[in-house]
Amino acid sequence: MPFHGLALNILLALIFSAFQAYEQHSAPNSMDDGIYGSTFTMATGFHGFHVIIGTIFLAACWLRLIEFHFSIHQLLGQEAAAIYFHFVDVVWLSSIEFALPRILGES
Repeated sequence: MPFHGLALNILLALIFSAFQAYEQHSAPNSMDDGIYGSTFTMATGFHGFHVIIGTIFLAACWLRLIEFHFSIHQLLGQEAAAIYFHFVDVVWLSSIEFALPRILGES
């Protein structure tokens, strides 16, 4: 069962990255459109880049899982990948929490 869960996570990350690439290429704003365009492009691009790194990280863990490289005492790679993705999530959510009230004009 861990094979399927990790494969599903990788698949969802790839789908997210595909949507992110589509959004970056089709969005009407760019780095030249002032503060909103540059902030949006930079923040979403930076987040997408980190998701790609995390996807590669998880794919390496999935290959190691298939080859039975993990044991009860050797889970550092899998734990590091999970911590990395949690870090990316926390940074993304905290940046949204910081920026959203300012974007909506509530502060």
